[in-house]
Amino acid sequence: METLSRIGLAGLAVMGQNLALNIGEKGFPISVYNRTTSKVDETIERAKREGDLPLQGHYSPQDFIFSIQKPRSVIILVKAGSPVDQTISALTQFMDPGDTIIDGGNEWYENTERRIREVSEKGILYLGMGVSGGEEGARFGPSLMPGGSYEAYKNVEDIVKKVAAQVEDGPCVTFIGEGGSGNFVKMVHNGIEYGDMQLISEAYDVLKVAGGLSNEELAEVFTEWNNGELESFLVEITADIFRVKDDLTGEGELVDKILDKTGMKGTGKWTVQQAAELSVAAPTIAASLDSRYLSGLKDERENAAKVLWEAGMREGEEVEAIRSKVDKKRLIDDVRQALYVSKICSYAQGMNLLKAKSSEKNWDLNLGELARIWKGGCIIRAVFLDRIKKAYQRNPGLPNLIVDPEFAREMVQRQAAWRRVVGLAIQAGISTPGMCASLGYFDTYRRKTLPANLVQGQRDYFGAHTYERIDRPGAFHTEWAKLARQTKAAV
Repeated sequence: METLSRIGLAGLAVMGQNLALNIGEKGFPISVYNRTTSKVDETIERAKREGDLPLQGHYSPQDFIFSIQKPRSVIILVKAGSPVDQTISALTQFMDPGDTIIDGGNEWYENTERRIREVSEKGILYLGMGVSGGEEGARFGPSLMPGGSYEAYKNVEDIVKKVAAQVEDGPCVTFIGEGGSGNFVKMVHNGIEYGDMQLISEAYDVLKVAGGLSNEELAEVFTEWNNGELESFLVEITADIFRVKDDLTGEGELVDKILDKTGMKGTGKWTVQQAAELSVAAPTIAASLDSRYLSGLKDERENAAKVLWEAGMREGEEVEAIRSKVDKKRLIDDVRQALYVSKICSYAQGMNLLKAKSSEKNWDLNLGELARIWKGGCIIRAVFLDRIKKAYQRNPGLPNLIVDPEFAREMVQRQAAWRRVVGLAIQAGISTPGMCASLGYFDTYRRKTLPANLVQGQRDYFGAHTYERIDRPGAFHTEWAKLARQTKAAV
């Protein structure tokens, strides 16, 4: 009779296989199951090949569940939505009270909260666990964001702490909070990731179009940036991308042959929708989402370029005129600074969204701890996350990263470069919606007085919505049209 496994994993696409092998490699015997039996065989073979890891494969839900020691903990890594419900249904008929289901997919947080209620009727515990880091992270150390049952978390804490990426101040995992908090945090992580990728692509566009940098020069610039304050996974891989040659034609770099249409899975859209519902400004993340939508309109964009060229818009000529005047070295440094402060604004928006949702749901999210577990394993891992962690440690009630004294100082020091880059891009017709949104966010947030007084006057004029005054309390309404007529008549 085989020894019972410490944990189980169902769903053996590449992410599931890699996470299962990671768990086995850390010394935890694991059982695996997949409806498609060839995936089970493939995983068993990989376990043997990659170190004779303690992994058992099973071909039926019953055998799979009965191979795990009690209280059983089972990770599900299948496509979000109905496949998760189907898998839960297939597995829980063989599970006992006190056992745990852990959903490691990118699931909508309310689905997780529904499933928590449904399985609790059988006495089964539930975790919705965000997993970030892609295939490599799953195999060698992801960032893990488990939320739901604390008892369930304690049952697997020793496993997830070993399996997660390791940084100097601990493993990249923590108990996030109750309900669907783990999924929500992963969703916002992905929204921040959208913003990061958009801002990096804009930095690339400005340097390439306005600065005339070659791919080789871009690779050198991003490599240098990755040795400073911008050190991060995304900056690192961007430098690599510029170096890869086109192996199909043997000519030039592959990046120039990729179609300019961006895909997406939906978490960025959810993030923007939640920001709107919670009245949290997230313009950088929203701009990144809009940019992906616009990138999908390839045929329309090509036609627009043609129509506007015929109407007299000479994009290439404008760029050449600007490029001839650009100081390349200064531009590179300006773009570096603009990218850094734009990223601060993007992360600030994500953190404020988490704070608002935590308040609404009473999740008691620890924003500093979330920044810490994102320092390794995940896609947005970056050196400056440690500084975000310290900002929230200094002031757990920090209303916005922009007003943390250290970040505030850096933003003030870099704003001139930021404005030069955005101004140059506008002048050259290079779209920088993310950087513009970040700068607009910064300029709006820092101003004592906004033109919202006029908007309130307009709302009261056409809809009698009332307004407040700066010199006395209460709500006021004015007969604007009547008084305007009287004023005109008196003139």
